[in-house]
Amino acid sequence: MAIDPFGDVFPYRNAVLATMWTIYFFEQYLALRQHLRLANPKLGVPTVLKGEISEEDHEQAKKYGLAKSEFEFVQNFFNQVVATITILLDIMPAFWKVSSDILLTLGLTGDREILQSVVFAIVSTAVSTVLSWPFSLYKNFVIEEKFGFNKTTLPLFISDKVKELLLTSVIIAPLVAGILLVIQWGGKNFFLYVGGFILVFQVIMILLFPTVIAPLFNKFTPLEEGELKTMISALAAKVNFPLTKVFVIDGSKRSSHSNAYFTGLFKDKRIVLFDTLLNQQTHQEILAVLAHELGHWQKSHILSKLVVLQVQFFCLFYTFSHFIESKAMYRAFGFDTQPVLVGLVLFSYIYQPIDSITSFLTNWISRMHEFQADAYAKKLGYAEDLKSGLIKLHKKNLGNLIPDSWYSAWHYSHPPLVERLAAIGKVE
Repeated sequence: MAIDPFGDVFPYRNAVLATMWTIYFFEQYLALRQHLRLANPKLGVPTVLKGEISEEDHEQAKKYGLAKSEFEFVQNFFNQVVATITILLDIMPAFWKVSSDILLTLGLTGDREILQSVVFAIVSTAVSTVLSWPFSLYKNFVIEEKFGFNKTTLPLFISDKVKELLLTSVIIAPLVAGILLVIQWGGKNFFLYVGGFILVFQVIMILLFPTVIAPLFNKFTPLEEGELKTMISALAAKVNFPLTKVFVIDGSKRSSHSNAYFTGLFKDKRIVLFDTLLNQQTHQEILAVLAHELGHWQKSHILSKLVVLQVQFFCLFYTFSHFIESKAMYRAFGFDTQPVLVGLVLFSYIYQPIDSITSFLTNWISRMHEFQADAYAKKLGYAEDLKSGLIKLHKKNLGNLIPDSWYSAWHYSHPPLVERLAAIGKVE
């Protein structure tokens, strides 16, 4: 296992700060390009959508996009400043000490690195989460409210945030403890095994999400018997999709945005429809949206995403194995000990350039998956219904019809609407 791969004198702190700010300015440049397109009065409704979306609706969508863009400039700058202060003022060592003090207060002494690491992760996440609350509050009750999307009440908002914080803490504890135990057990080749543990953990979360986690936030009601349910069951049977249940969730109690998805693994698949979707789309358009989702299943996109994640985790932990005992790295950020979790957090700063590139590649793969799912829906005969459904979704959600090509290539997990419509309409 390599120790101090960059040597004792490498300026870790300055290198990380320089990298952080370089990535920040690059991404803000992309955001500025997007902002300027939205602000350009000459950019009207794309030709392919004329007659489908009015100039008035397009202008409203541009205003919504500009409001979100301005908000994100402020939020991103705040987060960048907080990250910088955290490094410059040695906030992480302070959190590590607070974690130790909490354990001492509870009478827990001795070798307790894993337990202290769990507390450290929970404390750090809690602080970060609480700092984000004012931004969430503004986004929901100012921006979303202004454009008619917000349906959340203040008590529900507070309840959601508290639940999210508690749930995150419950999930973090076994995840952090498990990773550290695997690293201890795996020795110098721990990178061969950590990904496997994370994969098992992900599968458990996928299984728990529809039955335990999601119901904490939404009410799931079985879709009532009728024409739509019969049509959905027929579609699932046609493609041999192992459908077990169809639910409608009360998404309208928080937002008028709409969506649909399927959950579950193996032979227990569930389709979930937002109640807002039922109010905005025809039955044929809903089937077209579901045909798209079934395309993801038929093409094994979830499995391929898990494989990609495994490759990413292997690269991350293999590289980390060369820094895990780097005393110079720990000292550069104010630590006189070498807790493994802290090392992983510090290394994540160093890994940022690679992480940014892999995020870009992941988004590119995701966009290819969306095209494939659209093609599958088209193959099933839903081309026109899918097009009209996507147009309605964009219209109702005030989607951006004129995204900047660089910004969308870097950030978008779904292709822009115009590109999707062109691909669906393409003659094979």
